Amino acid sequence: MNIYVLLKRTFDTEEKIALSNGRIAEDGAEFIINPYDEYAIEEAIQVKDQHGGEITVVTVGSEESEKELRTALAMGADKAVLINIEDEIEDGDQYTTSKILAEYLKDKNADLILGGNVAIDGGSGQVGPRVAELLEIPYVTTITKLEIDGKNATVVRDVEGDSEVIETTLPLLITAQQGLNEPRYPSLPGIMKAKKKPLEELELDDLDLDESDVEAKTKTIEIYLPPKKEAGRVLSGDVQDQVKELVGLLHSEAKVV
Repeated sequence: MNIYVLLKRTFDTEEKIALSNGRIAEDGAEFIINPYDEYAIEEAIQVKDQHGGEITVVTVGSEESEKELRTALAMGADKAVLINIEDEIEDGDQYTTSKILAEYLKDKNADLILGGNVAIDGGSGQVGPRVAELLEIPYVTTITKLEIDGKNATVVRDVEGDSEVIETTLPLLITAQQGLNEPRYPSLPGIMKAKKKPLEELELDDLDLDESDVEAKTKTIEIYLPPKKEAGRVLSGDVQDQVKELVGLLHSEAKVV
């Protein structure tokens, strides 16, 4: 089975993020594999273990993304591809990424393409579905279970407050939701093997694309941190007095009643 995983390098949102000149300051920031993409990598490994095949992890970004690709290789992927746009595109968006990925994948005869449901830095959830639309293949988002039988696939999809079961066929693109699996940690032997696994680096020219072909369709106007949370207020006195004071505060300060 020919399996591809779409990977994104993201800021570690568990760490402190600072802004500089309206952008997230990368100096000193921690970067990781987008956590939802880790579910995709793990699922790809489990599918390969069951059905055989080869796993290629692909990302669009800069040379710094090599670290995250090597981590995916250490987890168990076979090959990695970095499409380096650092010197060619300053401000890309989901359309940019999707167009580049689809152009790379169009002649790869992929049976299964996996990605994360959303990226924790942007949260749009657009790239997977856009890639599938450009490739004209079926896709299912926010999946929590995948079963493959020959060219047929049964997918359990997370929906608000419930789940739905979808039957479809390969080739197929899916996006992974939390609960699909438990991503493994790279083992020491896996880390050592990852150093020798192939990592190919491409540029737009290699895909017969110009900058105008992947020009962003959206523009980021401003990036800002949420307002600092004010300290709470503790009410004292009898319960009836507290209720009266609370109602007064909700009316005069919070203005919600």
